Amino acid sequence: MTSSADPLRARRGKTSPPPAVATTPAASGARTTTRLWNVIAITLIWLTSLFVVALWVHGGGIQTLFRLNADTLDTLGRITGLVSANLLLYQVLLMARVPVFERGFGRGGITRMHRIVGLWSFWLLMAHLVLITLGYAAAVGLNPLVQLWQLIWDYPGMLLATAGTGLLILVVVTSIRRARAKLRYESWHLLHLYGYLGAGLAVPHMLWTGADFLSSPTATVYWWTLWAVTAALAIVYRVIVPLVRSARHTVRVASVQRDGAKGVTVRMTGRALHRLNAAPGQYFVWRFLNGPGWTRGNPFSLSAAPNGDELVISARLVGDGTSRLTALRRGTRVMFEGPYGDMTGERRRAHRLLMIGAGAGVAPLVALLEGERYAPGEAILITRDHAAHDALRTNAIARLVQRRGLVHYALDGPRARTGSTWLPASHGGWRGADLLRYVGGELGDVDVYLCGPTPWMDVLMADLQDAGVAPTHVHHESFEI
Repeated sequence: MTSSADPLRARRGKTSPPPAVATTPAASGARTTTRLWNVIAITLIWLTSLFVVALWVHGGGIQTLFRLNADTLDTLGRITGLVSANLLLYQVLLMARVPVFERGFGRGGITRMHRIVGLWSFWLLMAHLVLITLGYAAAVGLNPLVQLWQLIWDYPGMLLATAGTGLLILVVVTSIRRARAKLRYESWHLLHLYGYLGAGLAVPHMLWTGADFLSSPTATVYWWTLWAVTAALAIVYRVIVPLVRSARHTVRVASVQRDGAKGVTVRMTGRALHRLNAAPGQYFVWRFLNGPGWTRGNPFSLSAAPNGDELVISARLVGDGTSRLTALRRGTRVMFEGPYGDMTGERRRAHRLLMIGAGAGVAPLVALLEGERYAPGEAILITRDHAAHDALRTNAIARLVQRRGLVHYALDGPRARTGSTWLPASHGGWRGADLLRYVGGELGDVDVYLCGPTPWMDVLMADLQDAGVAPTHVHHESFEI
């Protein structure tokens, strides 16, 4: 911690900040708006999903299912293909930064859905290929491998679909956690973008030869319109909107400073930044136009509350994307996407705050603490670093301690190997839930904000639940897919 005499002694400030406030009408209204967006997003998903099922039923899918012959394999191949195509559509929409999904599900929800939907889409696609091949082969008495070859070479769009399937397999394989851990973020991100190309190559054969896509003028118009709108939304929100907003606000690097032994803080200024309506806790995808590598966007959270004049980010130097930050020069142009994320004060429900961050995850928590209102002692920050000199935003934290009455615990050192592994080995004798109650007191009236590596947060969330924190009072996001 911060004192050798008492392993749980914290830094506390004495000066009084502005008075604490209960949940404000604005925050309550924001939650109502979020729920409304959530209902709209879910409704859109269900409507398109039910239409897909209706197409299959209208095409005699239920009757054919019980024939127990080649037609049964064929109809199972049709429904798995339809559902896979629909899920593939969601994959593109979920990662296209479309506002209805960003606001309805939040970045954390979208990330979880992206992973689940992606796996289901992939395995249903594999089932579709196998079932259709077996069904066609059984109908004409061909060897399945011969039938597969004929499907690829003789059916319109199938060569493109085969190439698209290969790209989708590449994306899925490189997204497996073990494979993902061995890739640089920049390499993984580039490979992941091939998912868009894979989806684009898979579409033509569905629209040219799929019976369920061509069964009626209504079905044909529906599918063509749906995919065209999806492609347009991806282009608008991933390309056009970022280009326009970057040109409008002309963001440039103002200063670059080392932050701790392994970190850096970048301050940026621009024109009318208040119009971005960025909130503490949110993040942007940044591209710094200073030479090779500028095309690869990296997500960095705001590490200071935006004040309308500047945007501040802090990062731990762990790869090429972050190392490039140290070479930035004053005046470097910046392209950006965002702001994104809903780990903001709008989620807040209680007077007291408990912030727990590890490594670079401390940065957005500092921004939140700068932007939120609380009385002295009503905000607690727990930071985790492998070594004290690695810590980010230490000066900003010290100011919050002195001026706002923040209570800060620095839990530094190697992680514990057993028990509550989110703790350092020096506190391995503690049960995580007991330490949380010791530090935070009564946890029934506190909002908890977490930011750090996903495995670390998973262990911590289990201890928070054990300590009696309601799931609705735990707020976190992850950039990991």
